[in-house]
Amino acid sequence: TVAVISDGTAVLGLGDIGPLGALPVMEGKCMLFKEFAGIDAWPITLDTKNVDEIVETCKRIAPVFGGINLEDISAPRCFEVEERLIEALDIPVMHDDQHGTAVVILAAMINAAAVVGKRLEDMTIVLNGSGAAGTATIKMLLAAGVRDVVAVDRDGAIVSDIQYDKPHWTWLSKNTNREKKHGLLRDVLKGADAFIGVSAPNILTGEDIKNMGRDPIVFAMANPSPEIMPEAAAPYVAVMGTGRSDYPNQVNNLLAFPGLFRGALDVRARKISEGMKRSTWCTCTVGAAPCACTR
Repeated sequence: TVAVISDGTAVLGLGDIGPLGALPVMEGKCMLFKEFAGIDAWPITLDTKNVDEIVETCKRIAPVFGGINLEDISAPRCFEVEERLIEALDIPVMHDDQHGTAVVILAAMINAAAVVGKRLEDMTIVLNGSGAAGTATIKMLLAAGVRDVVAVDRDGAIVSDIQYDKPHWTWLSKNTNREKKHGLLRDVLKGADAFIGVSAPNILTGEDIKNMGRDPIVFAMANPSPEIMPEAAAPYVAVMGTGRSDYPNQVNNLLAFPGLFRGALDVRARKISEGMKRSTWCTCTVGAAPCACTR
């Protein structure tokens, strides 16, 4: 059994709607666990935003469960909640908004790069939305060999010569944007090989994609309304993906989290490691080249 735990502060497409509003979403998540992995999951929404209280509650109910899936907890609190629970508990704990999303985006990017004949290490990727999902995705992209990712948020590109209050933005400023590009999304997107959006609807235009590099890749994953509709991107894009099931190339964490937890439960893992996340997308070959896994 898995506990699906949320405080309702970052519900997909709805934001901070609280524990009552989030409950139907967590119930749906539990149905997906059952349908795709045969896992019994329980929706637990907590009426608190206090990190200490969330952590303590999870620790006290942990003996009932084989794993804990954190869901829709806003950044930066979600990072601390996950880190503290991983350290305190001997069952797998994963914040799906971070790692489930990162796994499927990397898998999709590997395939899209192969389609357009580019190598990950040669690509410049712009990611808009530097919260939980965006930060985890960037870390996984860098671990897979991507050398240049430019993180963007509402105020523009995150760059090392600016000081930030948020700890994860400070990390991003030190580990991304090698050329120290300043400006808004449309500015830093010029010449880029790929765009990943985990942000807000309708912030990208066909003209923006037109100004990207050869055979641009666009993953517009804001849900339910993507950063740009596939119809608007079609004349300019080489590979287009969204988080929606009614368009081709669905890039959605549903493709990862049931299997991750099923595998962790089956082997009685105490935690979900980076290697387990990599093995979810690994095929041991990317085109003709070996992949970067440790299997």
